[in-house]
Amino acid sequence: MTQKKSKEEKVKIQKKEKEKKFNNFKLFKMINPHINSYIEKNKDRFLNELFELLRIPSVSADPKYKADVIKTAAVIKEKLIAAGAEKVEICETAGYPIVYGEKIIDAKLPTVLVYGHYDVQPADPIELWTSGPFEPVIKDGKIYARGACDDKGQMYMHVKAFELMMQTNSLPCNVKFMIEGEEEVGSNNLGTFVKANKEKLKADVIVISDTGIIANDIPSITVGLRGLSYVEVEVTGPNRDLHSGLYGGAVANPINILCEMIAKMKDDKNHITIPGFYDDVEILTAEERAEMAKAPFSLDEYKKALDLSDIHGEDGYTTNERNSIRPTLDVNGIWGGYQGEGAKTVIASKAYAKISMRLVPHQNSDKIMKIFSDYFTSIAPKSVKVKVTPHHGGEPVVTPSTSVAYKAASMAMETTFGKKPVPVRSGGSIPIVAMFKSELGLDSVLMGFGLDSDAIHSPNEHYGVFNYLKGIETIPYFYKNYAEMSK
Repeated sequence: MTQKKSKEEKVKIQKKEKEKKFNNFKLFKMINPHINSYIEKNKDRFLNELFELLRIPSVSADPKYKADVIKTAAVIKEKLIAAGAEKVEICETAGYPIVYGEKIIDAKLPTVLVYGHYDVQPADPIELWTSGPFEPVIKDGKIYARGACDDKGQMYMHVKAFELMMQTNSLPCNVKFMIEGEEEVGSNNLGTFVKANKEKLKADVIVISDTGIIANDIPSITVGLRGLSYVEVEVTGPNRDLHSGLYGGAVANPINILCEMIAKMKDDKNHITIPGFYDDVEILTAEERAEMAKAPFSLDEYKKALDLSDIHGEDGYTTNERNSIRPTLDVNGIWGGYQGEGAKTVIASKAYAKISMRLVPHQNSDKIMKIFSDYFTSIAPKSVKVKVTPHHGGEPVVTPSTSVAYKAASMAMETTFGKKPVPVRSGGSIPIVAMFKSELGLDSVLMGFGLDSDAIHSPNEHYGVFNYLKGIETIPYFYKNYAEMSK
């Protein structure tokens, strides 16, 4: 009896000590003076360094910017070295290089692998920008430039947070950086690099800031991403452009046909008509949908921000469900025929479209690619020829909100925002998250600081100065939390 009681008392004492240690740790988080003072002292330099990156047009999709993309990689290497990283190198791939660096302070401590990308979307249409896309300016507290939010600003937060921890002697665990230059074109060579460098990339968790928060006063952490299948279609009619008067009505017009084919891919309830498209779609329970609905959302503000008279989408689902837990099919670009000034009366020989399909858990990008191609070809009239070219794709993913890493991120945001963050599913796609899980066996924490209103991929992309600095402030708390909670 005495021995049993002794063991129980010992367990209670150990539990109290652990709780005491944890409470002391939480108190430390609240009163750590170094983070904010370092940011305040260096915030102008942090902004100027980001501006230096934003001035380089690292557009991976356009070969004419090849030298600029490579230059950006070199600049990031310099910045990582200056921040205190070691073994920093530019790793060549079959495409654009990956920048790698690390700081191992103790092999016994956990290791955080930071992923980001330095390439950006094309700036087109240039004429819609209110300032030069590669001439960063601050207007109304926001940094305007291509890549300001996606992903140079969010990626660079991690470099500066790492610098902060190095300069204040407060880095609590190991860190590795993997910054790529092909995310905006499908990360075609990242998988090969990861497979060939599993030992180099060995870590305990991956942290990615390529997502957002609900609002500056409503922090959130992304726990789900949609997958992606992206295709280009080509419809060919006559062997050359034809005079629309001499041939109009007698031969198939590829542009007309393409529009008709695209229209057949959705019904009047905005339900995708491709046979088998919904076969593997995850169906959330009423309870899960009710939990999602608790996230703060104003439909009126949503419409106002986008200058919409009304919303549009699949029947039976709310706006937040349509853009997160339901798959989509959208035309991202369509062209053909004469597009210059004035009139040119022709029937074009060819018409083209780029089409993306966002996928939800259990759907597979290769399967969706095939059934799309089969269906699109099947609905083409005999008067035209059809070609479907697959582009990049990726798998949907749901990350655990019960992990130590998620809890560390949640506590970090609660410290700096003063509110516990809301777990949300995003409509966007980061295909490499599923790849990291399958190849490295690692879950990712999607701790982003952007806003839906930041206009990523659009003219006038911007990123709040508040968000940029808030990210630099929050990230060190994540490291501290994760190191402590992993013991």
